[in-house]
Amino acid sequence: MAINSVLFVSYNGDSSPRLAGLLQNADFSLSEAKSIDHAQEELLSKKYGVLVYRYDPASNAAFEFLPFIVKHNIPTKVILISKSAEVEDVVKSMKAGASDFLVGEPSETRIVESIVRCANQFRLPVIEIERRSTVGYVDGETFLVGQSPAICEIRSAINLVAKSQTPILITGESGTGKEVIAQLIHLQSNRTDKPFIAVNCAALPKDVIENELFGHERGAFTGALLKKAGCFELADEGTLFFDEIAEMTSETQAKLLRAIELQRFRRLGGKEEINVNVRTIAATNKNISAALKSRELREDLYYRLSVIEIFIPPLRERKEDISLLVEHFLAVFSEKYERPRQRFSDECLEMLIAYEWPGNVRELKNVVERSIVICPREVIGLQALPERISGHQSARSHITIPVGSSTQEAERLLILETLASVGNNKSKAARILGVSRKTLHNKLLSFSQS
Repeated sequence: MAINSVLFVSYNGDSSPRLAGLLQNADFSLSEAKSIDHAQEELLSKKYGVLVYRYDPASNAAFEFLPFIVKHNIPTKVILISKSAEVEDVVKSMKAGASDFLVGEPSETRIVESIVRCANQFRLPVIEIERRSTVGYVDGETFLVGQSPAICEIRSAINLVAKSQTPILITGESGTGKEVIAQLIHLQSNRTDKPFIAVNCAALPKDVIENELFGHERGAFTGALLKKAGCFELADEGTLFFDEIAEMTSETQAKLLRAIELQRFRRLGGKEEINVNVRTIAATNKNISAALKSRELREDLYYRLSVIEIFIPPLRERKEDISLLVEHFLAVFSEKYERPRQRFSDECLEMLIAYEWPGNVRELKNVVERSIVICPREVIGLQALPERISGHQSARSHITIPVGSSTQEAERLLILETLASVGNNKSKAARILGVSRKTLHNKLLSFSQS
């Protein structure tokens, strides 16, 4: 397959010369189809890595086109572009086989970013093998999942800073994916074939962390029977990532600052300074202003690390990414547990999107994994979701039926309260009650006539 070949089809027949130029600079070739029929002929006769389809939001053409690709087993990644779309449209397209969905009038640069990301999925097994052996493996993530403006800006920032030697500080709540960003910067840098060493500053006791960072000479302290290289030596020519940097003591932060600035240090018990060439990336989940004010983070170290600062917003502020992340983790864990590809019911997906996700992407990943483990069916239902999520939509988790009520009155209360709990959506209420929509309609009609 020609992974770097792109087929562009648009309902109004337009494409951008600038798009062709940007793709050419990224080593992609661009072909155009003037209609869906033409595109289908092209897909059957040639091998394309990525199809970009700009469709008319007033039609269902996209959802008619995607089954064609599935039916003919065409291994092409599909990117849909629409001026407007509801969450349901995005979910429906991802279920039908689309790899990405761009809403509005995305710039040519953003389209190219999506194309590159989709094409890289063909290389995913190779990338994962390399990462397992050189830089480790981070929760199945080899690219940044999402289409929100914030995620697109982060992708652009990574592209801009990856090949520089500038120190970077990544901020954001726990679980947002700070180490994933650090890994991506390393993978896109000139140091990608060199070590990526991560130090969890919060997990190391203060009397151990300097030994971990700088290593020690034989006999430096009781029990030091052999010489040990620290993280700075292990990361030489590569990248050194400090997670939760503000958890270090002020004294250790001062020693770290010196090692970063001078690119040299002494092992514990050592007399000679060791020179290294290390690119530094740090992360913290703390509010920077508060951490500086409380002196949890030294100002001099902060200014040294934050030449470039990347902020990852919490998941609750980029809800449009949730359905894409869900699809990604479903694929990851279906493969991990050797299950046929599963999906969440529409009700489940709506609840996942509505939930606030205090644990961010890490919590979402764990919920998807849990759902796959406990649900053997193709469609994952509400019973697989944790109570904190399935009970989130409505406070009405039960109804009260007065003693002495007739069967007809109890039925009426049950139906009306269920309707109220789902915002008067008759289709949802019928599914919850286990009856057809027609039966529910007839019941409501009988209530109004009685």
